[in-house]
Amino acid sequence: MTTPAEVLAAQRIYAPNLQANTSLSSTKFFAACFAGAAAGILGLANGAGFALFVAATALTAGVLHAVNCKGRPGKYFQGGVWELANPGQDNAFTFVLVWTLFYGIVHVYD
Repeated sequence: MTTPAEVLAAQRIYAPNLQANTSLSSTKFFAACFAGAAAGILGLANGAGFALFVAATALTAGVLHAVNCKGRPGKYFQGGVWELANPGQDNAFTFVLVWTLFYGIVHVYD
């Protein structure tokens, strides 16, 4: 059974904003994929690969902060800047998966 507060909170969700936030999270996902591919192709290992992931996450968060959120991420995300910069567990695992895939494909006979 839902309480009146839950119903009121559900009515505050605006569908176009929810769709825009979903596209921002997919942008972070693709950034993790491309960073993993770059780390694998470059042959980065251990800390250097994760440093590339951190740099790619920071760059993506900075671009999203400046372009999509217009400098006010609190308006678009409930967690504000932390929610925007948080890579998320799924993106970290995606990075590692793509990193090892491309590392194995490119550097198989090294």
